[in-house]
Amino acid sequence: MGSNGIALPAESIDQPAWKTALSWTGAIVVAVLFLASGIWKATDPTGWAVKLTQAKFPQELSVAGAIILGILETTAGVLVLVPRFRRWGAWLAGALLIAFMIYIGFYYNDLRGQDCSCFPWLKRTVGPMFFVGDALMLAAAVAAGRFSQRVTRKLGAFLIVAAVSVFALVSYGAAAVKDTGTKAPDTVAVDGKPYSLGSGKIFIYFFDPECMHCLEAGRKLAKLNWGDTKVIGVPSRMPQFAENFMKMTAMNSPVSTDWTLLNQTFSIKGTPGGVAIENGHEKAQLTQFEDNEPAATLTKLGFIH
Repeated sequence: MGSNGIALPAESIDQPAWKTALSWTGAIVVAVLFLASGIWKATDPTGWAVKLTQAKFPQELSVAGAIILGILETTAGVLVLVPRFRRWGAWLAGALLIAFMIYIGFYYNDLRGQDCSCFPWLKRTVGPMFFVGDALMLAAAVAAGRFSQRVTRKLGAFLIVAAVSVFALVSYGAAAVKDTGTKAPDTVAVDGKPYSLGSGKIFIYFFDPECMHCLEAGRKLAKLNWGDTKVIGVPSRMPQFAENFMKMTAMNSPVSTDWTLLNQTFSIKGTPGGVAIENGHEKAQLTQFEDNEPAATLTKLGFIH
């Protein structure tokens, strides 16, 4: 209780002002980064599943992994902002950072040089500076937790976890519903001519001509029995290399350069990626291209034999 009769947080009474300031500084840094990253994953789990798969995470667990990571990171960001739960939030953030560093270290030779932008507006690639960056974030988490009060009212923390979990699951459900039934553009430009998307079954394959994942995925697609399904390739960048890419994959499918239009329509999660269209409407967006995918999903949809 302060001299004016107002109750003060325990951290303000039991420790010097510089420790409280350091705790708040670390907490704000951790909260900004983890809330941005966690909410991003929670609201776009299928897009993040693609990123996790490309980072050697098991494909069959990638969507669940993205949702769980979104929940954990968002929870850490919320808890660390609340003084009475800050210690738990800092511990959780620190544990996640250590786990990230161990995982990247284990797959370092495979992932070196690849994009690892876990946080929006913070572009990073796997390399020595990745560990420096995570070490600095870990130091902020340690500062936030070290000079914070003990957690005594645990029910409130569990309610925060529950609320974040509900938010993530509802976001996933909304995204899943949104990714089906979208009306395709009436036409796209193929070889400079209008190409109708309004009838029959059409699979649009989105790729980056310089992406090795896209190249391997394209080679898998070339081996499928498409029957009467039409296949179109759409480069996300460097369209001048698209024709050569198609030859290298042996897909030999027509190419459209209407990436901007199609991306605005379907909100493509990443490359490699695909959209199955039937009679002018989206049936499904495909983001998995490892193991038995996308063949398993395409078979269920009736797009391949």
